[in-house]
Amino acid sequence: MPKIPFGPTYDEMLSPELIAPEVRSKAIKALHDDELNPINLFNITWKDSTNKVRKVVLPPALTGIDANVVVMLGTGFPSGSHKVGPAYATLIEGIVDGDITASHTILGPSTGNFGIGTAYISKLLGLKAVIIMPDNMSKERYERIKKYGGELDLTPGSESDVILTLERTHSLMKNPQNKALAQFELLSNYRFHRHVTGGSAIAAVEGVGNGRIAGFVSAPGSAGTIAAGDQIKYAFPEAKVAALEPYECSTLANGGRGQHRIEGIGDKMCTLIHNLLTTDFVILIKDEETIQGLKIFHDGLETLVGLGVDRQLAEGLQTTFGPSGICNVIGAIKMAKYLNLGPGDNVVTVATDGFDRYNSVLAEMEHRYLEMAPFVLDRWAKDIFIGAQADQVFDFRRSDKKELLFKQKEQDWVKFGYSVDYLNSMREQSFWDNEYTKIKGYNEKIAAMR
Repeated sequence: MPKIPFGPTYDEMLSPELIAPEVRSKAIKALHDDELNPINLFNITWKDSTNKVRKVVLPPALTGIDANVVVMLGTGFPSGSHKVGPAYATLIEGIVDGDITASHTILGPSTGNFGIGTAYISKLLGLKAVIIMPDNMSKERYERIKKYGGELDLTPGSESDVILTLERTHSLMKNPQNKALAQFELLSNYRFHRHVTGGSAIAAVEGVGNGRIAGFVSAPGSAGTIAAGDQIKYAFPEAKVAALEPYECSTLANGGRGQHRIEGIGDKMCTLIHNLLTTDFVILIKDEETIQGLKIFHDGLETLVGLGVDRQLAEGLQTTFGPSGICNVIGAIKMAKYLNLGPGDNVVTVATDGFDRYNSVLAEMEHRYLEMAPFVLDRWAKDIFIGAQADQVFDFRRSDKKELLFKQKEQDWVKFGYSVDYLNSMREQSFWDNEYTKIKGYNEKIAAMR
């Protein structure tokens, strides 16, 4: 057993004010001063030092819509991404259940942020981590994993070839010394996001617009984050949930399996932990627009100010978004237009990480464009954000449409050893609710071991 099998409960990650004040204060100080101090486990939360959700509300001057786009910011998590949350949840569940001990090697199949989170949490808990990733991701992701002591096991391809990381993981799992944090299939990922991200989304709209959530959008990688929609729908039954996919790899929408460049999403599969019952729409986003949008947020300060965005807000956007966050913003605008949302309505989404791991993405972009003068960025901003169209929206609310998604999941997961009966059990909301109620038991186990 690791020497430090402690950290927050699910309730404490949602509501850090429940943490003992002396622990909370030490954790807040360590977040910026002592990154590898295990006390940082108590910083795994969407909330800041004042217990308010870290967020930004994008103005109509940027979005071109009357509804509010509320973006929860993942950059404030330890290691710089909210994916550290499900990595911790999966590890701590394994530890308190006795399935993971100090002698095990932790396998983390990922395209980046979950792998970074796995390496980081493993470092804090004294565990060895091997991160299995495609070999064509941003170099900053590899560097961050190695910084946290994680070993890399690279498979061919890019974001769209994540299935190869799963195949490699299942092969390595034949060694009993290896324990896999297979984010695509472990329900601890679902539990973290339904409870912590979903509950935080509900808190994020307090005092914003009408205080309700009309829509929640998330681009599925593992389909963990989109589980927040389950909790949102319990609070606001009228809320609609949309999964965002790359236009170039529209697997859920129409079975497409092409290559794309939005790191962290669009993995050519319907993940095991995706609760398809609560997904109302699938919306396609063009990968080039996310990279162009990233350029605008990071380097287009005067473009944003010229549109009417407050300068201080525009300056804050420079470091708090990566490509998947831009994808989510575009998807939120499309959803608001499709649903005809108006003043007071709120669409919530997340920015998984910040810009710090994407310098190489913009560097590559500069090789592809002859010119990116200010007037080019001005045109991009008007086309991508203000001019976003309510097109490429696929409605999956009808049972016959939903059936297509269930069949996709069956096609993807029977080959990994899951029975059709088990997959069919996921067609009932009771399956997901039963998995969610396990949080109470884990809260008690974590607190007892502490």
